[in-house]
Amino acid sequence: MVVVSRKRVIGLALVLAAITAPVAQAQAQDSTVSGGPSFSHIVGPPTLRINPRPLYRRCSSWYVVQYRRSGQVLFPEKHCWWVRG
Repeated sequence: MVVVSRKRVIGLALVLAAITAPVAQAQAQDSTVSGGPSFSHIVGPPTLRINPRPLYRRCSSWYVVQYRRSGQVLFPEKHCWWVRG
């Protein structure tokens, strides 16, 4: 765990304040120059409504005997399809 001294924390706070002060002043000047507040009407992305289809998956499974050189082997097989619910 790193112990940070008070001097370092205060120094970091002063540096951050020095960096952000000119930005805040520039924003304040921009709003007075334009004659009004400096916010713009922020519009989000267009809303896209997605209606989930009432579909679900139906499956049928069975076993199939396959003939191999070693003898008969039982394999599972499955067939699925989409059904409107």
